[in-house]
Amino acid sequence: MHALHGPPRARRLLRRLAVAGAALLAATAAAPQAGAAGPEDSSARGGGLSAVIRYTENGIPHIWARDYARLGFGTGWAQAADQVCVLADGFVTVSGERSRWFGPDAATDYSLSSASRNLSSDLYFKGVRESGTVERLLAAPAPAGPSGPLRELMRGWAAGYDAWLAQNRITDPACAGAAWVRPVTATDVAARALAVSVLGGQGRAVDGITAALPPGPGPAAPAAVPGGPDAGGPDPGAAAEAARRLFDTSRYDMGSNAVAFAGSTTANGRGLLLGNPHYPWQGGRRFWQAQQTIPGELNVSGASLLGTPVVNIGFTEKVAWSHTVATGTPVSVHRLSLVPGDPTAYLVDGKPERMTERRVTVEVAGGAPVTRGQWWTRYGPVVTALGPGLPLPWTGAEAYALNDPNAVNLRGSDTALALARAGSVAGIQDALRRTQGLPWVNTVAADSAGGTLFTQSQVLPRITDELAARCSTPLGRATYPASGLAVLDGSRGDCALGSDPDAVQPGVFGPGRAPVLRDAPYAENSNDSAWLANADRPLTGYERVWGDVSAPRSTRTRGALEDVSAMAARGRLTVGDLQRQQYADRVPAGDLAAADAARACAELPGGSATGSDGGAVDVSAACGVLAGWDRTADSTSRGALLFDRFWRRLTASTPARELWLVPFSAADPVRTPRTLNRAAPGVGRALADTVAELRAAGIALDAPLGEHQFVVRDGRRLPVGGGTEALGVWNKIEAPWNAAAGGYAEVVHGSSHIQAVGWDGSRCPVARTVLTYSQSADPTSPFHADQTRLFSRERWVTSRFCERDVLASPALRVVVPSERR
Repeated sequence: MHALHGPPRARRLLRRLAVAGAALLAATAAAPQAGAAGPEDSSARGGGLSAVIRYTENGIPHIWARDYARLGFGTGWAQAADQVCVLADGFVTVSGERSRWFGPDAATDYSLSSASRNLSSDLYFKGVRESGTVERLLAAPAPAGPSGPLRELMRGWAAGYDAWLAQNRITDPACAGAAWVRPVTATDVAARALAVSVLGGQGRAVDGITAALPPGPGPAAPAAVPGGPDAGGPDPGAAAEAARRLFDTSRYDMGSNAVAFAGSTTANGRGLLLGNPHYPWQGGRRFWQAQQTIPGELNVSGASLLGTPVVNIGFTEKVAWSHTVATGTPVSVHRLSLVPGDPTAYLVDGKPERMTERRVTVEVAGGAPVTRGQWWTRYGPVVTALGPGLPLPWTGAEAYALNDPNAVNLRGSDTALALARAGSVAGIQDALRRTQGLPWVNTVAADSAGGTLFTQSQVLPRITDELAARCSTPLGRATYPASGLAVLDGSRGDCALGSDPDAVQPGVFGPGRAPVLRDAPYAENSNDSAWLANADRPLTGYERVWGDVSAPRSTRTRGALEDVSAMAARGRLTVGDLQRQQYADRVPAGDLAAADAARACAELPGGSATGSDGGAVDVSAACGVLAGWDRTADSTSRGALLFDRFWRRLTASTPARELWLVPFSAADPVRTPRTLNRAAPGVGRALADTVAELRAAGIALDAPLGEHQFVVRDGRRLPVGGGTEALGVWNKIEAPWNAAAGGYAEVVHGSSHIQAVGWDGSRCPVARTVLTYSQSADPTSPFHADQTRLFSRERWVTSRFCERDVLASPALRVVVPSERR
């Protein structure tokens, strides 16, 4: 590996070398038959892979290569340099070895599944590996298996990661010297991709899959209505509420906002895109920034999920896109009627079928290996729970199996690669149609010609409303309307999911059934359903499994629609307007309720309210603070913290029907519900509890938000603006309350890789980005907190997409890594 940097004179030499290297790469791409050598070849005379990585400000790599294997190599190398410990931890997870290295009872970090303990995680992932699913998918021709370019990218990524491990000393204390950091293969990379694919399905049910055991010997349960209370199954009403909560996107640790503006709304007639994904700030679902270039073939800049060899959200010379977590329910449940006396056999059209047991053995630190069985059916694994609130008991009479079509979907990275090669929103739509790989996200896009796109092109089980009406069990008749979770009668062959002619996979919807909005003045999504991607052009006619219609929107969706519709109406928009929207930190809940809350406070007799403990609290000082608050969650805002703590309490304890005087109306979905019910008993109680809490913590009621919402990096507090889901702030920030540490002392998830993109007629996109938690997880890296400081100050990184801009970077540093054979 060669690294070049230094003082001005050296940098001038470096730029000449970089230009020469770029020219050689371009020549190689243009005339590979001539055998022209790129700079990577000069350092890899043994025939191994190599690439050119040019770093600019904030440690952002621009990876040049002359083919996909070398591009993957450079990407794997550069990701390892920034994130080796996080990556290595994830590979331990997908190999099913967490119990071996970290103990069976330790909690996981939930990055790659919902497993509550390492043992549960290992049993699941080891089972996936031993089933051969990944290998079968890798062996399948595209589109079921990876395309040729993606195979090369994965092969190269593994080689680049391994080469970095072999040639560098780990400085990150999280794994320096750890025996569990090991080389990987392309199969490991694919296994990690599959884990990401099932995050919304099997990944949520790992504990329920690995805990599923046949009932012990004893008399079979008496005949009863399938799934009904008499059969000992879950209560339909309680299950409906549990399913609604489980698939409620506002409760996820992943979400997003994205908006595309058409040329009719912009200053120059070209499109604009603002992407604001909300992802975890720690662990294996972090984003990582890069530009990937194969001259004449690919040129894309953006963010990748760790361990992924492609750019997942980003922009090119002509188009930009982002994703938002979608409301489609990616799984279905099938009730099995068991053969009397044999709980491991079930009936389909009266004929018995045996379950298949997969015996999985997991190594355990300090103890004997643990062996458990997992039971699989034609529909998928037997599952005894979907989350903690939805039990699905396995009795002598019935069991439940989970169908997750994404459990055989390795197409997501091919979709990302196809998006990166698209040249317009029409090309984006065509890429989604051809590859059909997105498991749990929508896509919002804009292009340089002024086009816009919203589409929920998501891999979903083919649950039509007709099928649900005809085949739902009593449990399913409750859960499907509430959440889109179908519970079907697995004993009937006529309840099979069927196929759409344009679907690349049996049992899923084809892209022709997905909600789509093309070329609207704006297209926006904040994790509600497709219904109001544009409030003036509602989308309807899709099956319930995709999401709801004519139902209340989240406060974040309502605020976003207010903001972006006003921006579109104002017109003459630029990238600067996108930047201002990102950091406006308007609190829609504050606009709805703060004035009424201040009035309710002022109306309290004697300025006193009764808290949850029955004690009286003088809240009079809070009234003026609420009235004078500027209704933003800016780090300097006084009153934001008081309202935040009050509003969380109030909305957690008071149903919407009691909270608002004007109820929701589908005819006015952005403006309703509204008008706080000042007489609701929860208002005074929430005020009392909030004032008591802040005083006990020594926090002034009018303290600036940033003094008590912050992160600590390099021993310094960095104030963080933005707000929680309940407040509806575009710039979403979720942080646990820790009064002893000063308030919200660490962000766990929220705004992550933000991009504001437009075009000016040149070949260089006008793009501003910020990676809120910075590029490297290594606290010894100079790129561990630099962008976090930018985010704290509401600043941006100016993207260096074109060659001239990369070479003009004052921080330019070139690395030429290669395999050593």
